[in-house]
Amino acid sequence: MWIDVRFASREHAVPGRPEVGFGAPPGAGGVQRLARLMGAGHALEVLLSADDYDAEPAERYGWINRAVPDDEPDAVVDRFGHRVARFPADAVVATKASVAHATAPSDDELRAAAVVFQHFVREGAVGRRTALLMERGLQTRGRTELDLVESLAALPPDRSHDEVS
Repeated sequence: MWIDVRFASREHAVPGRPEVGFGAPPGAGGVQRLARLMGAGHALEVLLSADDYDAEPAERYGWINRAVPDDEPDAVVDRFGHRVARFPADAVVATKASVAHATAPSDDELRAAAVVFQHFVREGAVGRRTALLMERGLQTRGRTELDLVESLAALPPDRSHDEVS
């Protein structure tokens, strides 16, 4: 699933992509979609850092359409939705389909990304790193869960695939 139009709270939005921190590239089209939205440089920054971002860079990078004050998202979304709903549905559907066709990853790209992701989950560092995080409180309401990006960054480097000299 992909979200067509993305508005976020300026004060509370915290988009992030932690997959590389776990030891795998994002699957399900995350790499392809972000690269198309942001461009290669910003996508690599977001994906490789496995960090949280606030609304300002997310808007500037194209991750979200617009950052709005925390008390306005409902009004902004309602106005947008009601405005679009007044236009001929066939024109809206055709426009969305054209944009999706022009920007969406192909089925082949998505399948290839899924194969790569599954390989990293089965044979890479994902299991080891997840186990360490579970020992430290992942999936509980503690520091590890609430500050996941710092917990990921604090894990020891995984050198299991480095060549031995």
